[in-house]
Amino acid sequence: VQLQASGGGLVQAGGSLRLSCAASGSIFSCLSVGWYRQAPGTRRDFVATLTSGGSTNYADSVKGRFTIARDSAQNTVFLRMNSLKPEDTAVYYCNLDCVWGNYWGQGTLVTVSS
Repeated sequence: VQLQASGGGLVQAGGSLRLSCAASGSIFSCLSVGWYRQAPGTRRDFVATLTSGGSTNYADSVKGRFTIARDSAQNTVFLRMNSLKPEDTAVYYCNLDCVWGNYWGQGTLVTVSS
């Protein structure tokens, strides 16, 4: 499965972006879909996950501001990001955790200016 992330860009603090992650194959049967991020000089950190059962989990730093969603018919995962802060600046990666494998997208850069 190939993942293509998009939607990153430059935005002012307080603004919004929606990231998309299109999968080349079906995500319907995947155990979970998720987003992670990596700021320069840091490790890749968890942002949000959505299980096949509909349960969501968010990092404390993004709770109430970010929303993860999936469109299984379109094999696409989304991350809606509101009230963005400069500390949200990072490369965002999508992830699929499926029974047959674990997959990462190539990342999309989000830059939030103050």
